[in-house]
Amino acid sequence: MSQPTTILIIEDEMIIAANISLQLTTLGYEVTGIIPRGEEALMHIEQQQPEIVLLDINLKGKIDGIETAKIMQRSYNIPIIYLTANADEANFNRAKETNPYAFISKPFKKLDLQRAIELTVARIEAENNPKSTSEDKLAPYILSDSIFVKHLEKMVRIDIKDILYIEAERNYCRIYTKSKEYLLVMTLKDLDEKLPSKHFIRVHRSFIVNVSQIDELAANHIVIGKKAIPVSKALKEELLNRLQTI
Repeated sequence: MSQPTTILIIEDEMIIAANISLQLTTLGYEVTGIIPRGEEALMHIEQQQPEIVLLDINLKGKIDGIETAKIMQRSYNIPIIYLTANADEANFNRAKETNPYAFISKPFKKLDLQRAIELTVARIEAENNPKSTSEDKLAPYILSDSIFVKHLEKMVRIDIKDILYIEAERNYCRIYTKSKEYLLVMTLKDLDEKLPSKHFIRVHRSFIVNVSQIDELAANHIVIGKKAIPVSKALKEELLNRLQTI
């Protein structure tokens, strides 16, 4: 079985750090340490390299988070996600030089943290598999009644009847079910071509919906599980035709 992604937290506000650690563990990641100072973090990384570093920009001590990142990058190529309470223009420009994978502003919501980590993991996978296409191991396997998608480095099965809708996030897709979300390294267009048309329909450039899950139909949107999803004019007629044939 695949090992969970390892993450180091470099944060000097220990209550925040402990909260982040708990959230990451709940999401299935492995926290390799919680370290309050950049100097200590660099020593830790020499002994135990994580796959991702969550790094507070405004660290107390001799070196701040950005300087810590610069020193780390001389020896290691570890993706960085910055945490910041007040990134002014000067610090933001300094931070950009280290090519971070994401910025999370404090105070942040659990979903902000989750998505930043998921997108970073997906980007790492894509970079490690530069020839990845919708046909390779990152792509979902479509069966008649379910699909298998990559989630936390495992292939998990999702019953088609449980899928509510799918939303585009640039070159990624997020599948929403009643209880979970799954991020795919795949465009909505590519996924639309693979999904069984008898169950799914594209209603907007950013949304595919499970026809059987539609609760309400309004003038310019539909409702699924209390979520209002826009319907584009160009696709509305096809949607109405589909609903009439069910």
